Amino acid sequence: MTTPYPFTAVVGQDDLRLALLLNAVSPAVGGVLVRGEKGTAKSTAVRALSALLPEVAVVPGCRFSCDPAAPDPGCPDGPHEGGARTTRPARLVELPVGASEDRLVGALDIERALAEGVKAFEPGLLADAHRGILYVDEVNLLHDHLVDLLLDAAAMGASYVEREGVSVRHAARFLLVGTMNPEEGELRPQLLDRFGLTVEVAASREPDQRVEVVRRRLAHDDDPAAFAARWAGEEAAVRERIVAARRLLPQVRLGDGALRQIAATCAAFEVDGMRADIVMARTATALAAWAGRTDVLAEDVRQAALLALPHRRRRNPFDAPGLDEDKLDQTLEEFSGEDDPDPDPDPDGPGGGGGRPAPGDAGPQGGDTAARPDDGEGGEPQPSGAGEQSAVRAAEPFRAKALSVPGIGEGAAGRRSRARTEHGRTTGARRPRGTLTKLHLAATVQAAAPHQRARGRSGPGLVVRRDDLRQATREGREGNLVLFVVDASGSMAARQRMSAVKGAVLSLLLDAYQRRDKVGLVTFRGSAAEVALPPTSSVDAAAARLESLPTGGRTPLAAGLLRAHDVLRVERLRDAARRPLVVVVTDGRATGGPEPVALAGRAARLFAAEGIASVVVDCESGPVRLGLAGQLAAELGGTAVTLDELRADAIAGLVKDVTRRAA
Repeated sequence: MTTPYPFTAVVGQDDLRLALLLNAVSPAVGGVLVRGEKGTAKSTAVRALSALLPEVAVVPGCRFSCDPAAPDPGCPDGPHEGGARTTRPARLVELPVGASEDRLVGALDIERALAEGVKAFEPGLLADAHRGILYVDEVNLLHDHLVDLLLDAAAMGASYVEREGVSVRHAARFLLVGTMNPEEGELRPQLLDRFGLTVEVAASREPDQRVEVVRRRLAHDDDPAAFAARWAGEEAAVRERIVAARRLLPQVRLGDGALRQIAATCAAFEVDGMRADIVMARTATALAAWAGRTDVLAEDVRQAALLALPHRRRRNPFDAPGLDEDKLDQTLEEFSGEDDPDPDPDPDGPGGGGGRPAPGDAGPQGGDTAARPDDGEGGEPQPSGAGEQSAVRAAEPFRAKALSVPGIGEGAAGRRSRARTEHGRTTGARRPRGTLTKLHLAATVQAAAPHQRARGRSGPGLVVRRDDLRQATREGREGNLVLFVVDASGSMAARQRMSAVKGAVLSLLLDAYQRRDKVGLVTFRGSAAEVALPPTSSVDAAAARLESLPTGGRTPLAAGLLRAHDVLRVERLRDAARRPLVVVVTDGRATGGPEPVALAGRAARLFAAEGIASVVVDCESGPVRLGLAGQLAAELGGTAVTLDELRADAIAGLVKDVTRRAA
């Protein structure tokens, strides 16, 4: 058996350790979401926590870990009688990103349920995690419907499995911990809100601390047992402190003064709903118990706010989590309660101190560096010696109407284009391929009915064989790959024009975030094209790359199209089911090299030949217009819209044109 890395041996990361320990003291806090770059001990700390939790008393043979002192009356393995008990260590159950719904919540044997009326139930990961820890690494990559099921179970303390009128319920109370790298995409705000606490982690920039991290990691890898033995005393002390804090928790007093501070803080930071107030109250109470006190102090409220509010302040995907600590201190001072004892911070313990998620409330828009005039390609003056102009700020984004890829796909669940999915409206039935997940009851009964006499049916029950079972086919929505191909050449460098272009692309990025798409960004200028951002679920990263995009040089349009085609080819190998939508932002000019316009036309026809949906945003301006963007759209087999028309109403018409042309 592998010896885990000791929790108390983790260097730094005080906020992370404190948040985990508070949930160990009071699981009602609601779990922890750990956000941070790769290689920052997120998974190490979570896996190490399970060794600190007290052992769990369970009913022998119960697959749902019922407590002998208070067994679940609705337990599928019950009723439990006789008071038999045994103990085992608290479990750490990991939910893989690619898990199915049945693996998470469990599965019913539909054949036995129909034929015999027996609720034959195979427990899932939620049952395994009951009274332990459920850990989801890369929770932001988990399918939305699985996240919904997971958070619903965490909120209700129970899991429900429903299959065509047959239902099973069992207790599912666990400490929920999710980790994620924001570079790989964000959780939706409503899902962020369901996590009790959030912590931002980052690698230390102090050389001495980094040296200590490496030293301890190497020592553990060389001899895990000896390394764990060195930290056994500290581990035992923390374990005892958790037990003591749990005993003290019911005695902690949350006075009216602290409650007023909590309510005032949530109101001051304009968080939605009342969940933040409740989570802050529970967190402040757990902090007091962890410090060995029976009164909640102002410092507990402050620490609770730093852990419970940052992720609830996100208004759009480009907002960075964080709190204005000066505003927080001012609010707490204004509503300080008279019933709070004199503050006496408790700096001891492995989780003491800290509680400061990464500050920052900046959106994607960077500095207001002014753009310089064009490089001369479009007839506008160019400053001497300027081959590349500074990036300009994006115009204010607007609400974009939906673009969709024609036809019916089979890609990952999302909210953009029509697709055959596991969730959605039922459109028909088929024989199951592999495990049956969604039974089509009427089709199953219809398939079994003609064979009842031959199968010797004598009672009221329907004799059902596996060959009779029918899988329901459903239609829902999928997410697509929206690949932006942006002309960054000198002819695009006019300040107003590029600002409007960036504002339009930023609007479509916001729409892609809401519709659960992947996005990519290809830019071309000078003599070549580059992939500024490979396809990713992180629209934050796409917005940042767009904002810092410089302009200048010639217009290698063919190179940009060919690079985009290559990106789609590679992405098709990785995810063949995800359909692309290409958005080309250009004035249609092509310069540099022999026959640049003809070469661009040949590159565009590659997209048309493969039936790739495309849109060309025509950025040409001035009294003389060549109409090159419209010609490019025709070569692509897509449609074109001028930059002046690229507003919400114009995009609505654009979608109709895309759909009509592809039909």
